Amino acid sequence: MQRITIFGRKGCGFCTRAKQLCEMKDIDHRYIDIHDEGITKEDLEKTVGKPVDTVPQIFHGKEHLGGFTEFAAFVDAEEAKA
Repeated sequence: MQRITIFGRKGCGFCTRAKQLCEMKDIDHRYIDIHDEGITKEDLEKTVGKPVDTVPQIFHGKEHLGGFTEFAAFVDAEEAKA
């Protein structure tokens, strides 16, 4: 599995859950706090390639997976392959 990149913010429950899932499953990941890094909604939309209303926005390598729900489903599917 390629590195997971999570764009999130403080106080976001789904962002916290995404980080916890990576830690529980020992998945290589990088968490980027959009406020700490000065990333705007517009910047994130350019990275994602479509309008963004919520965080987290999660990537597997360069592939945009979506939010926490899509990420959890991706992890389940990857585990089923193993």
